[in-house]
Amino acid sequence: METPGRQVEIIQSYFGDFTPRQTEQWAALDAVYREWNEKINVISRKDIDSLYERHVLHSLAIATEFDFPAGAQVVDIGTGGGFPGIPLAIFFPGATFHLIDSIGKKIRVVNEAVEALGLTNVKTYHARAETLPKNVFDFVVSRAVAPLADLWAWSRPLLRNNHLPGAPHKNGLVCLKGGDLTTEIAASGLRPHIWELEQLFKESWFHEKFMVYVPR
Repeated sequence: METPGRQVEIIQSYFGDFTPRQTEQWAALDAVYREWNEKINVISRKDIDSLYERHVLHSLAIATEFDFPAGAQVVDIGTGGGFPGIPLAIFFPGATFHLIDSIGKKIRVVNEAVEALGLTNVKTYHARAETLPKNVFDFVVSRAVAPLADLWAWSRPLLRNNHLPGAPHKNGLVCLKGGDLTTEIAASGLRPHIWELEQLFKESWFHEKFMVYVPR
């Protein structure tokens, strides 16, 4: 098992320098999730020792292509234990992240993590995506929650139809998925932009992992 400090170096090797505050928050993630995973199993037991690679770095794949500038409103649908929302909130401290999940115990863990990390740019909701206010968010992010057709049906009403100043991409849905997406994309009727994560990260775990973007 690698130490949190060594695992933070994995993140830094791809994204460069962070502020002292961000570095503290990255390092603190390990203890926060280990403590809560003992009480409420939100991360598989086999994955907790690979937290930074399989959860944190995976979440930050979004930051390799997308920039959420100050003032951006980003909603994480089906956040689970807080991924990708919490790592993105650390990475983009000027944006506001709205983390939602329909399972109360998962939001409880997210709330505890947000408090322990001192994140002031995160709001949490024990809710379903269909109940959120419409046309108020700039981006929807999600990680392996549902088929693309469903994700887009939930996301489209939430999104403002504009292009944030300073953002390289128009508002839309950004989701992280794995495996053969051919049938899923065909069923959605969409023509998304797709990035292969193994082209971004050298770790073998990212084989057949993808980032999918649907503009509003």
